[in-house]
Amino acid sequence: MFSVFNTAKLASYINFVSRTMKHVVKILSLLVAVSAFWIALLQAAIIPRSHTWLLPIYFVVSLGCYGLLMVGIGLMQFPTCPREAVLLQHDIAEARLFKR
Repeated sequence: MFSVFNTAKLASYINFVSRTMKHVVKILSLLVAVSAFWIALLQAAIIPRSHTWLLPIYFVVSLGCYGLLMVGIGLMQFPTCPREAVLLQHDIAEARLFKR
């Protein structure tokens, strides 16, 4: 017998797993697409092999730049979240008191 609470909890868990799996599928799809593109460039010899072998390094560097950009955008948008800003200020004040 499921109660209303357990059913709501189960529905919430299923929703979480569904969203997580969507992200996993997106990431794996992107990885497969990039790998296929890289292999195609290696096989077709459109770009010299010396440059083609550097593509994974460019990809990792680009991914790092994208991550830094997302962190920067998140930091720029942070002050527009008043509740989180108040909580952060409270945590900072609490840490300063704890440090003393």
